[in-house]
Amino acid sequence: MSLHNTTLATSTEGMVTSPHALASEAGLEVLRAGGNAIEAAIATGAALSVTYPHFTGLGGDAFWVIGDRTGMLRTLSGIGQAAQTLPAFSAAIPLRGAGSTLTTAATADTWHQAYAISQASWGGQRTWSSLFDRAIGHASEGFPVTPSQHFWQQFRADELRAMPGFSAVFAPGGQTPAIGERFAQPALARSLERIATYGAREFYEGELAERIARGLRQAGSPLTQADLAKTRARDETPLRVAYRGGELVSLQPPTQGVTTLQIMGTLARFDLSAIAEGSADYYHLLVEAVKCAFVDRDRFVCDPEFNRVPVNEMLSSDTLDAHARSINPHQARAWPHVFRPGDTAFIGASDAQGRSVSLLQTVYFDWGSGIVAGDTGILWHNRGASFSVDAAHHNSVQPGKRPFHTLNPGMYLKDGRPHLLFGTQGADGQPQTLAAVLTRLIDYGMDPLSALARPRFLLGKTFSDTRDALKLEEDAGADVFAALAARGHEVSTIAAQSPLAGHPGVIRIEPDGALSGAHDPRSDGQAMGI
Repeated sequence: MSLHNTTLATSTEGMVTSPHALASEAGLEVLRAGGNAIEAAIATGAALSVTYPHFTGLGGDAFWVIGDRTGMLRTLSGIGQAAQTLPAFSAAIPLRGAGSTLTTAATADTWHQAYAISQASWGGQRTWSSLFDRAIGHASEGFPVTPSQHFWQQFRADELRAMPGFSAVFAPGGQTPAIGERFAQPALARSLERIATYGAREFYEGELAERIARGLRQAGSPLTQADLAKTRARDETPLRVAYRGGELVSLQPPTQGVTTLQIMGTLARFDLSAIAEGSADYYHLLVEAVKCAFVDRDRFVCDPEFNRVPVNEMLSSDTLDAHARSINPHQARAWPHVFRPGDTAFIGASDAQGRSVSLLQTVYFDWGSGIVAGDTGILWHNRGASFSVDAAHHNSVQPGKRPFHTLNPGMYLKDGRPHLLFGTQGADGQPQTLAAVLTRLIDYGMDPLSALARPRFLLGKTFSDTRDALKLEEDAGADVFAALAARGHEVSTIAAQSPLAGHPGVIRIEPDGALSGAHDPRSDGQAMGI
Protein backbone atom coordinates (compact mmCIF):
# COMPACT_ATOMS: atom_id res chain seq x y z
CA MET A 1 0.00 0.00 0.00
CA SER A 2 2.98 2.32 0.48
CA LEU A 3 5.76 3.32 -1.82
CA HIS A 4 7.95 4.03 1.24
CA ASN A 5 9.52 7.26 0.03
CA THR A 6 12.73 7.93 1.92
CA THR A 7 13.85 11.17 0.31
CA LEU A 8 14.39 14.47 2.10
CA ALA A 9 13.78 17.21 -0.45
CA THR A 10 15.84 20.40 -0.24
CA SER A 11 15.73 23.71 -2.09
CA THR A 12 16.16 27.45 -1.77
CA GLU A 13 13.74 28.31 -4.59
CA GLY A 14 10.46 26.63 -3.64
CA MET A 15 8.90 23.37 -2.51
CA VAL A 16 5.64 21.40 -2.67
CA THR A 17 4.62 18.28 -0.80
CA SER A 18 1.51 16.14 -1.31
CA PRO A 19 0.42 12.49 -1.11
CA HIS A 20 0.94 11.96 -4.86
CA ALA A 21 4.03 12.69 -6.96
CA LEU A 22 1.98 13.85 -9.99
CA ALA A 23 0.15 16.37 -7.82
CA SER A 24 3.41 17.62 -6.31
CA GLU A 25 4.81 17.98 -9.84
CA ALA A 26 1.79 20.10 -10.85
CA GLY A 27 2.52 22.52 -8.03
CA LEU A 28 6.25 22.54 -8.68
CA GLU A 29 5.60 23.40 -12.33
CA VAL A 30 3.69 26.50 -11.21
CA LEU A 31 6.54 27.57 -8.91
CA ARG A 32 9.08 27.06 -11.69
CA ALA A 33 7.01 29.32 -13.95
CA GLY A 34 7.15 32.12 -11.39
CA GLY A 35 3.93 31.33 -9.55
CA ASN A 36 3.55 31.79 -5.81
CA ALA A 37 2.70 29.27 -3.07
CA ILE A 38 -1.07 29.81 -3.29
CA GLU A 39 -1.07 29.26 -7.06
CA ALA A 40 1.07 26.14 -6.60
CA ALA A 41 -1.25 24.82 -3.89
CA ILE A 42 -4.33 25.26 -6.09
CA ALA A 43 -2.64 23.38 -8.95
CA THR A 44 -1.58 20.64 -6.53
CA GLY A 45 -5.03 20.41 -4.96
CA ALA A 46 -6.73 20.22 -8.34
CA ALA A 47 -4.36 17.48 -9.53
CA LEU A 48 -4.82 15.60 -6.27
CA SER A 49 -8.59 15.71 -6.79
CA VAL A 50 -7.95 13.55 -9.85
CA THR A 51 -5.04 11.36 -8.79
CA TYR A 52 -6.10 10.63 -5.19
CA PRO A 53 -9.88 10.29 -5.61
CA HIS A 54 -10.36 8.04 -2.58
CA PHE A 55 -9.16 10.74 -0.15
CA THR A 56 -10.01 14.07 -1.80
CA GLY A 57 -11.95 15.65 -4.64
CA LEU A 58 -14.20 18.42 -5.89
CA GLY A 59 -17.10 17.01 -3.89
CA GLY A 60 -15.42 17.64 -0.52
CA ASP A 61 -14.14 20.30 1.87
CA ALA A 62 -10.79 22.06 2.33
CA PHE A 63 -8.83 24.11 4.88
CA TRP A 64 -5.99 26.57 4.33
CA VAL A 65 -3.43 28.35 6.50
CA ILE A 66 -1.70 31.11 4.51
CA GLY A 67 1.28 33.10 5.79
CA ASP A 68 4.34 35.06 4.70
CA ARG A 69 7.41 36.90 6.01
CA THR A 70 5.53 40.19 6.39
CA GLY A 71 3.38 38.73 9.15
CA MET A 72 0.31 38.22 6.96
CA LEU A 73 -1.61 35.22 8.33
CA ARG A 74 -5.04 34.02 7.19
CA THR A 75 -7.07 30.86 7.34
CA LEU A 76 -9.77 29.67 4.95
CA SER A 77 -12.26 27.25 6.46
CA GLY A 78 -14.06 25.55 3.58
CA ILE A 79 -16.93 23.58 5.10
CA GLY A 80 -20.11 22.89 3.17
CA GLN A 81 -23.30 23.61 5.13
CA ALA A 82 -26.26 21.29 5.64
CA ALA A 83 -29.16 21.37 3.20
CA GLN A 84 -31.96 23.83 3.96
CA THR A 85 -34.49 21.00 3.78
CA LEU A 86 -33.43 17.90 5.67
CA PRO A 87 -35.09 14.50 5.97
CA ALA A 88 -36.44 13.27 9.30
CA PHE A 89 -33.97 11.05 11.13
CA SER A 90 -35.34 8.16 13.15
CA ALA A 91 -31.86 6.70 13.70
CA ALA A 92 -28.21 7.65 13.21
CA ILE A 93 -27.26 9.30 9.92
CA PRO A 94 -26.04 6.68 7.42
CA LEU A 95 -22.27 6.56 6.92
CA ARG A 96 -22.53 6.06 3.14
CA GLY A 97 -25.03 6.64 0.38
CA ALA A 98 -27.52 9.43 -0.23
CA GLY A 99 -28.41 9.66 3.46
CA SER A 100 -24.89 10.89 4.19
CA THR A 101 -24.84 13.56 1.44
CA LEU A 102 -26.36 16.24 3.65
CA THR A 103 -23.77 19.00 3.21
CA THR A 104 -22.49 21.00 0.26
CA ALA A 105 -18.80 20.91 -0.75
CA ALA A 106 -16.54 23.93 -0.22
CA THR A 107 -13.17 22.90 -1.70
CA ALA A 108 -13.68 24.79 -4.97
CA ASP A 109 -14.67 27.97 -3.12
CA THR A 110 -11.47 27.82 -1.05
CA TRP A 111 -9.52 27.77 -4.32
CA HIS A 112 -11.55 30.79 -5.48
CA GLN A 113 -10.87 32.78 -2.29
CA ALA A 114 -7.21 31.74 -2.05
CA TYR A 115 -6.66 32.86 -5.64
CA ALA A 116 -8.11 36.28 -4.76
CA ILE A 117 -5.70 36.53 -1.79
CA SER A 118 -2.83 35.57 -4.11
CA GLN A 119 -3.68 38.41 -6.48
CA ALA A 120 -4.42 41.03 -3.81
CA SER A 121 -1.60 40.27 -1.35
CA TRP A 122 1.08 38.42 -3.27
CA GLY A 123 0.87 39.93 -6.74
CA GLY A 124 -0.12 36.62 -8.30
CA GLN A 125 0.44 36.51 -12.07
CA ARG A 126 -0.61 32.99 -13.08
CA THR A 127 -3.93 32.79 -14.91
CA TRP A 128 -6.69 30.88 -13.13
CA SER A 129 -7.22 28.46 -15.99
CA SER A 130 -3.52 27.53 -16.22
CA LEU A 131 -3.63 26.14 -12.67
CA PHE A 132 -5.90 23.33 -13.87
CA ASP A 133 -3.90 22.18 -16.90
CA ARG A 134 -2.27 19.23 -15.17
CA ALA A 135 -5.45 18.14 -13.38
CA ILE A 136 -7.45 18.18 -16.61
CA GLY A 137 -4.70 16.29 -18.44
CA HIS A 138 -4.55 13.54 -15.78
CA ALA A 139 -8.34 13.22 -15.76
CA SER A 140 -8.71 13.05 -19.54
CA GLU A 141 -5.59 11.07 -20.44
CA GLY A 142 -5.35 8.96 -17.29
CA PHE A 143 -2.65 8.29 -14.70
CA PRO A 144 -1.21 5.14 -13.08
CA VAL A 145 -3.38 3.93 -10.17
CA THR A 146 -1.59 4.19 -6.81
CA PRO A 147 -1.27 1.33 -4.32
CA SER A 148 -3.36 3.41 -1.91
CA GLN A 149 -6.27 3.89 -4.34
CA HIS A 150 -6.24 0.20 -5.26
CA PHE A 151 -6.12 -0.93 -1.62
CA TRP A 152 -9.03 1.23 -0.49
CA GLN A 153 -11.17 0.38 -3.49
CA GLN A 154 -10.64 -3.35 -2.95
CA PHE A 155 -11.22 -2.96 0.78
CA ARG A 156 -14.57 -1.15 0.26
CA ALA A 157 -15.65 -3.03 -2.88
CA ASP A 158 -18.80 -4.62 -1.42
CA GLU A 159 -19.86 -1.33 0.17
CA LEU A 160 -19.33 0.84 -2.89
CA ARG A 161 -20.36 -1.37 -5.79
CA ALA A 162 -24.04 -0.46 -5.66
CA MET A 163 -23.61 3.27 -4.99
CA PRO A 164 -25.12 5.47 -7.72
CA GLY A 165 -22.54 6.23 -10.39
CA PHE A 166 -19.56 4.77 -8.52
CA SER A 167 -18.76 1.71 -10.59
CA ALA A 168 -19.24 3.50 -13.90
CA VAL A 169 -16.45 5.93 -12.95
CA PHE A 170 -14.11 3.95 -10.71
CA ALA A 171 -14.60 0.37 -11.90
CA PRO A 172 -14.82 0.64 -15.70
CA GLY A 173 -15.77 -2.69 -17.22
CA GLY A 174 -16.75 -3.89 -13.76
CA GLN A 175 -13.12 -4.21 -12.61
CA THR A 176 -11.13 -2.37 -9.97
CA PRO A 177 -8.11 -0.90 -11.82
CA ALA A 178 -4.85 -2.64 -10.97
CA ILE A 179 -1.89 -0.88 -9.38
CA GLY A 180 -0.09 1.00 -12.14
CA GLU A 181 -2.96 0.62 -14.62
CA ARG A 182 -3.82 3.83 -16.48
CA PHE A 183 -7.10 5.22 -15.15
CA ALA A 184 -8.98 8.09 -16.80
CA GLN A 185 -11.98 10.14 -15.62
CA PRO A 186 -13.34 11.92 -18.72
CA ALA A 187 -16.48 13.24 -17.00
CA LEU A 188 -14.38 14.77 -14.22
CA ALA A 189 -12.09 16.30 -16.87
CA ARG A 190 -15.11 18.08 -18.37
CA SER A 191 -16.16 19.39 -14.93
CA LEU A 192 -12.65 20.69 -14.28
CA GLU A 193 -12.63 22.34 -17.71
CA ARG A 194 -15.77 24.28 -16.80
CA ILE A 195 -14.22 25.43 -13.51
CA ALA A 196 -11.02 26.41 -15.33
CA THR A 197 -12.98 28.34 -17.97
CA TYR A 198 -15.74 29.97 -15.91
CA GLY A 199 -14.21 30.14 -12.40
CA ALA A 200 -14.85 28.24 -9.20
CA ARG A 201 -18.34 29.66 -8.72
CA GLU A 202 -19.37 27.61 -11.79
CA PHE A 203 -19.42 24.72 -9.30
CA TYR A 204 -22.05 26.55 -7.23
CA GLU A 205 -24.02 28.80 -9.57
CA GLY A 206 -23.36 27.74 -13.19
CA GLU A 207 -24.39 25.02 -15.58
CA LEU A 208 -22.10 22.61 -13.70
CA ALA A 209 -23.99 23.40 -10.47
CA GLU A 210 -27.26 22.50 -12.21
CA ARG A 211 -25.88 19.13 -13.24
CA ILE A 212 -24.39 18.47 -9.80
CA ALA A 213 -27.71 19.26 -8.10
CA ARG A 214 -29.64 17.12 -10.59
CA GLY A 215 -27.29 14.17 -10.08
CA LEU A 216 -27.45 14.43 -6.30
CA ARG A 217 -31.25 14.69 -6.37
CA GLN A 218 -31.52 11.60 -8.57
CA ALA A 219 -29.32 9.71 -6.10
CA GLY A 220 -31.62 10.70 -3.22
CA SER A 221 -29.69 13.60 -1.64
CA PRO A 222 -31.62 16.53 -0.11
CA LEU A 223 -29.11 19.04 -1.50
CA THR A 224 -30.40 21.57 -4.06
CA GLN A 225 -28.84 24.06 -6.40
CA ALA A 226 -29.91 26.81 -3.97
CA ASP A 227 -27.87 25.06 -1.27
CA LEU A 228 -24.84 25.00 -3.56
CA ALA A 229 -25.23 28.71 -4.34
CA LYS A 230 -25.13 29.59 -0.62
CA THR A 231 -21.79 27.82 -0.05
CA ARG A 232 -18.93 30.08 1.04
CA ALA A 233 -15.61 29.34 2.71
CA ARG A 234 -14.83 31.51 5.76
CA ASP A 235 -11.77 33.79 5.81
CA GLU A 236 -11.06 33.74 9.55
CA THR A 237 -8.58 34.88 12.19
CA PRO A 238 -6.24 31.99 13.01
CA LEU A 239 -6.02 30.41 16.45
CA ARG A 240 -2.56 30.56 18.06
CA VAL A 241 -0.72 29.04 21.00
CA ALA A 242 2.83 29.69 22.21
CA TYR A 243 5.30 26.82 21.92
CA ARG A 244 9.07 26.83 22.61
CA GLY A 245 9.67 30.44 21.63
CA GLY A 246 7.39 30.34 18.59
CA GLU A 247 3.70 30.10 17.82
CA LEU A 248 1.60 27.23 16.52
CA VAL A 249 -1.27 28.32 14.29
CA SER A 250 -4.48 26.54 13.30
CA LEU A 251 -8.12 27.05 12.31
CA GLN A 252 -11.22 28.06 14.24
CA PRO A 253 -14.06 25.63 15.09
CA PRO A 254 -15.86 23.67 13.82
CA THR A 255 -12.43 22.21 12.99
CA GLN A 256 -10.41 20.49 15.71
CA GLY A 257 -7.58 22.99 15.28
CA VAL A 258 -8.17 24.05 18.90
CA THR A 259 -7.59 20.41 19.90
CA THR A 260 -4.12 20.18 18.36
CA LEU A 261 -3.25 23.52 19.93
CA GLN A 262 -4.51 22.34 23.34
CA ILE A 263 -2.33 19.23 23.13
CA MET A 264 0.75 21.22 22.19
CA GLY A 265 -0.01 23.94 24.77
CA THR A 266 -0.22 21.25 27.44
CA LEU A 267 3.06 19.69 26.29
CA ALA A 268 4.69 23.15 26.46
CA ARG A 269 4.31 22.89 30.26
CA PHE A 270 6.75 19.96 30.34
CA ASP A 271 10.51 19.88 29.83
CA LEU A 272 10.76 17.47 26.93
CA SER A 273 14.52 17.92 26.83
CA ALA A 274 14.58 15.81 30.02
CA ILE A 275 12.52 13.05 28.40
CA ALA A 276 14.11 10.69 25.90
CA GLU A 277 12.38 10.79 22.51
CA GLY A 278 10.71 7.45 21.78
CA SER A 279 10.77 6.34 25.42
CA ALA A 280 7.73 5.12 27.37
CA ASP A 281 7.79 8.46 29.23
CA TYR A 282 7.55 10.27 25.88
CA TYR A 283 4.61 8.28 24.52
CA HIS A 284 2.78 8.32 27.86
CA LEU A 285 2.99 12.10 28.12
CA LEU A 286 1.74 12.64 24.57
CA VAL A 287 -1.12 10.18 24.96
CA GLU A 288 -2.29 11.72 28.24
CA ALA A 289 -2.18 15.24 26.74
CA VAL A 290 -4.28 13.93 23.84
CA LYS A 291 -6.90 12.57 26.25
CA CYS A 292 -7.24 15.94 28.02
CA ALA A 293 -7.81 17.76 24.74
CA PHE A 294 -10.23 15.17 23.33
CA VAL A 295 -12.48 15.45 26.39
CA ASP A 296 -12.77 19.21 25.82
CA ARG A 297 -13.21 18.75 22.08
CA ASP A 298 -16.10 16.34 22.47
CA ARG A 299 -17.81 18.67 24.96
CA PHE A 300 -17.57 21.86 22.95
CA VAL A 301 -16.40 21.86 19.32
CA CYS A 302 -19.15 22.49 16.76
CA ASP A 303 -20.32 25.28 14.43
CA PRO A 304 -19.89 28.47 16.52
CA GLU A 305 -22.67 30.14 14.53
CA PHE A 306 -25.11 27.74 16.23
CA ASN A 307 -23.50 27.11 19.65
CA ARG A 308 -20.84 29.03 21.55
CA VAL A 309 -17.44 27.32 21.49
CA PRO A 310 -15.22 28.70 24.32
CA VAL A 311 -11.97 28.70 22.33
CA ASN A 312 -10.33 31.44 24.41
CA GLU A 313 -10.97 29.52 27.61
CA MET A 314 -9.85 26.24 26.00
CA LEU A 315 -6.51 27.81 25.05
CA SER A 316 -6.09 29.89 28.22
CA SER A 317 -3.09 29.45 30.50
CA ASP A 318 -5.40 28.34 33.31
CA THR A 319 -6.89 25.51 31.23
CA LEU A 320 -3.57 24.35 29.82
CA ASP A 321 -1.96 24.49 33.29
CA ALA A 322 -4.84 22.41 34.67
CA HIS A 323 -4.46 19.85 31.88
CA ALA A 324 -0.74 19.56 32.58
CA ARG A 325 -1.32 19.17 36.35
CA SER A 326 -3.90 16.44 35.73
CA ILE A 327 -1.41 14.18 33.97
CA ASN A 328 -0.08 11.41 36.22
CA PRO A 329 3.37 10.44 34.89
CA HIS A 330 2.95 6.92 36.28
CA GLN A 331 -0.68 6.07 35.49
CA ALA A 332 -2.89 6.18 32.37
CA ARG A 333 -6.31 7.69 32.85
CA ALA A 334 -9.49 5.94 31.75
CA TRP A 335 -10.49 6.53 28.16
CA PRO A 336 -14.27 6.53 27.37
CA HIS A 337 -14.03 8.00 23.89
CA VAL A 338 -16.00 7.59 20.66
CA PHE A 339 -13.59 7.33 17.74
CA ARG A 340 -14.19 9.35 14.56
CA PRO A 341 -12.84 7.85 11.32
CA GLY A 342 -11.95 9.73 8.17
CA ASP A 343 -9.29 10.37 5.59
CA THR A 344 -7.87 13.36 3.78
CA ALA A 345 -4.80 14.68 1.97
CA PHE A 346 -2.18 17.25 3.04
CA ILE A 347 -0.57 19.79 0.69
CA GLY A 348 2.25 22.12 1.68
CA ALA A 349 3.79 24.78 -0.56
CA SER A 350 6.41 27.48 -0.06
CA ASP A 351 7.97 29.76 -2.67
CA ALA A 352 11.31 31.56 -2.93
CA GLN A 353 9.92 34.58 -1.05
CA GLY A 354 8.87 32.43 1.93
CA ARG A 355 5.17 32.79 1.13
CA SER A 356 3.61 29.60 2.42
CA VAL A 357 0.47 27.46 2.42
CA SER A 358 -0.59 24.56 4.60
CA LEU A 359 -3.70 22.88 3.14
CA LEU A 360 -5.92 19.86 3.74
CA GLN A 361 -8.58 18.55 1.34
CA THR A 362 -11.02 15.77 2.17
CA VAL A 363 -14.03 13.66 1.21
CA TYR A 364 -14.30 12.50 4.89
CA PHE A 365 -14.28 8.66 4.78
CA ASP A 366 -12.18 7.03 2.09
CA TRP A 367 -14.42 7.33 -1.02
CA GLY A 368 -16.79 9.70 0.81
CA SER A 369 -20.46 8.88 0.37
CA GLY A 370 -19.67 6.58 -2.56
CA ILE A 371 -22.09 8.59 -4.73
CA VAL A 372 -21.04 10.25 -7.97
CA ALA A 373 -23.15 13.30 -8.83
CA GLY A 374 -24.84 12.41 -12.11
CA ASP A 375 -22.71 12.86 -15.23
CA THR A 376 -20.17 15.18 -13.58
CA GLY A 377 -17.65 12.54 -12.45
CA ILE A 378 -17.64 14.26 -9.03
CA LEU A 379 -17.62 11.94 -6.01
CA TRP A 380 -19.54 13.55 -3.13
CA HIS A 381 -18.34 13.49 0.44
CA ASN A 382 -20.23 12.06 3.45
CA ARG A 383 -19.34 14.74 6.00
CA GLY A 384 -23.02 15.00 6.91
CA ALA A 385 -22.58 11.68 8.69
CA SER A 386 -20.55 13.42 11.39
CA PHE A 387 -23.66 15.25 12.65
CA SER A 388 -25.63 13.95 15.63
CA VAL A 389 -29.38 13.28 15.33
CA ASP A 390 -29.81 14.20 19.02
CA ALA A 391 -31.43 17.65 18.92
CA ALA A 392 -29.81 18.53 22.27
CA HIS A 393 -26.29 17.73 21.05
CA HIS A 394 -24.04 20.69 20.18
CA ASN A 395 -23.22 19.02 16.84
CA SER A 396 -26.87 18.23 16.04
CA VAL A 397 -27.90 18.29 12.39
CA GLN A 398 -29.72 21.52 11.45
CA PRO A 399 -30.39 23.33 8.17
CA GLY A 400 -27.47 25.53 7.13
CA LYS A 401 -25.18 24.24 9.90
CA ARG A 402 -21.58 23.19 9.31
CA PRO A 403 -20.57 19.85 10.84
CA PHE A 404 -17.65 19.21 13.19
CA HIS A 405 -14.47 18.66 11.16
CA THR A 406 -11.36 16.73 12.13
CA LEU A 407 -9.18 18.59 9.61
CA ASN A 408 -6.59 21.01 10.97
CA PRO A 409 -3.55 21.88 8.88
CA GLY A 410 -1.12 24.13 10.67
CA MET A 411 1.90 26.37 10.66
CA TYR A 412 4.64 26.99 13.21
CA LEU A 413 5.92 30.56 13.24
CA LYS A 414 9.32 31.73 14.46
CA ASP A 415 9.79 35.50 14.76
CA GLY A 416 6.37 35.81 13.14
CA ARG A 417 7.45 34.01 9.95
CA PRO A 418 6.40 30.56 8.69
CA HIS A 419 8.97 28.00 9.87
CA LEU A 420 7.05 24.69 9.65
CA LEU A 421 4.13 23.73 7.40
CA PHE A 422 2.37 20.55 8.47
CA GLY A 423 -0.78 18.48 8.29
CA THR A 424 -1.96 14.90 8.06
CA GLN A 425 -4.87 12.66 7.19
CA GLY A 426 -6.31 10.45 9.91
CA ALA A 427 -9.43 12.01 11.52
CA ASP A 428 -9.05 11.44 15.29
CA GLY A 429 -5.47 10.48 14.57
CA GLN A 430 -4.64 13.95 13.20
CA PRO A 431 -3.86 15.73 16.51
CA GLN A 432 -2.10 12.59 17.79
CA THR A 433 0.12 12.28 14.72
CA LEU A 434 0.85 16.01 14.76
CA ALA A 435 1.85 15.92 18.45
CA ALA A 436 4.46 13.26 17.68
CA VAL A 437 5.73 14.95 14.51
CA LEU A 438 5.86 18.46 16.00
CA THR A 439 7.66 17.46 19.18
CA ARG A 440 10.24 15.61 17.10
CA LEU A 441 10.71 18.60 14.80
CA ILE A 442 10.73 21.33 17.45
CA ASP A 443 11.85 19.72 20.73
CA TYR A 444 14.23 17.12 19.35
CA GLY A 445 15.51 19.00 16.30
CA MET A 446 14.89 16.26 13.74
CA ASP A 447 14.76 16.94 10.01
CA PRO A 448 11.32 16.43 8.38
CA LEU A 449 12.01 12.93 7.06
CA SER A 450 13.44 11.65 10.34
CA ALA A 451 10.53 13.12 12.29
CA LEU A 452 8.02 11.49 9.95
CA ALA A 453 9.71 8.08 9.92
CA ARG A 454 9.86 7.54 13.70
CA PRO A 455 7.30 5.18 15.36
CA ARG A 456 3.88 6.68 16.06
CA PHE A 457 0.77 5.81 18.01
CA LEU A 458 -2.99 5.93 17.52
CA LEU A 459 -5.33 5.99 20.51
CA GLY A 460 -8.76 4.61 19.65
CA LYS A 461 -10.56 2.25 17.31
CA THR A 462 -9.55 1.50 13.73
CA PHE A 463 -11.29 -0.32 10.90
CA SER A 464 -9.39 -3.48 11.87
CA ASP A 465 -9.43 -3.19 15.69
CA THR A 466 -12.58 -2.08 17.50
CA ARG A 467 -10.92 -1.79 20.91
CA ASP A 468 -10.13 1.64 22.34
CA ALA A 469 -6.56 0.48 22.65
CA LEU A 470 -3.34 2.45 22.30
CA LYS A 471 -2.00 1.24 18.97
CA LEU A 472 1.76 1.62 18.72
CA GLU A 473 4.05 0.74 15.83
CA GLU A 474 6.09 -2.35 16.68
CA ASP A 475 9.47 -0.71 16.14
CA ALA A 476 8.86 1.40 19.26
CA GLY A 477 10.42 -1.58 21.07
CA ALA A 478 9.30 -4.30 23.47
CA ASP A 479 10.54 -2.39 26.53
CA VAL A 480 8.34 0.59 25.62
CA PHE A 481 5.29 -1.65 25.19
CA ALA A 482 5.93 -3.28 28.59
CA ALA A 483 6.43 0.04 30.38
CA LEU A 484 3.25 1.54 28.89
CA ALA A 485 1.23 -1.55 29.84
CA ALA A 486 2.57 -1.27 33.39
CA ARG A 487 1.11 2.26 33.55
CA GLY A 488 -2.33 0.99 32.64
CA HIS A 489 -2.41 1.56 28.89
CA GLU A 490 -4.16 -1.14 26.88
CA VAL A 491 -1.45 -1.43 24.25
CA SER A 492 -1.73 -3.25 20.93
CA THR A 493 0.87 -3.63 18.21
CA ILE A 494 0.55 -2.35 14.66
CA ALA A 495 3.16 -2.91 11.99
CA ALA A 496 6.11 -0.57 11.67
CA GLN A 497 5.38 2.17 9.10
CA SER A 498 1.67 1.33 9.31
CA PRO A 499 -0.72 3.48 7.21
CA LEU A 500 -2.92 3.61 10.34
CA ALA A 501 -0.38 5.99 11.87
CA GLY A 502 -1.32 8.81 9.47
CA HIS A 503 0.22 10.28 6.31
CA PRO A 504 1.62 13.66 7.34
CA GLY A 505 3.74 15.97 5.29
CA VAL A 506 6.17 18.67 6.47
CA ILE A 507 8.08 21.59 4.95
CA ARG A 508 10.66 23.38 7.09
CA ILE A 509 11.67 26.95 6.15
CA GLU A 510 14.91 28.27 7.65
CA PRO A 511 15.53 31.99 8.35
CA ASP A 512 17.90 32.12 5.35
CA GLY A 513 15.19 30.68 3.05
CA ALA A 514 16.57 27.13 2.85
CA LEU A 515 13.78 24.60 2.50
CA SER A 516 13.61 20.94 3.50
CA GLY A 517 10.57 18.72 3.29
CA ALA A 518 9.18 15.22 3.13
CA HIS A 519 5.93 13.31 2.86
CA ASP A 520 5.35 10.38 5.12
CA PRO A 521 7.23 7.19 4.14
CA ARG A 522 3.98 5.35 4.95
CA SER A 523 2.27 7.11 2.03
CA ASP A 524 2.46 7.40 -1.77
CA GLY A 525 3.48 11.04 -1.34
CA GLN A 526 6.53 13.05 -2.20
CA ALA A 527 8.03 16.42 -1.38
CA MET A 528 9.72 18.13 -4.33
CA GLY A 529 11.96 21.18 -4.40
CA ILE A 530 13.04 23.33 -7.32
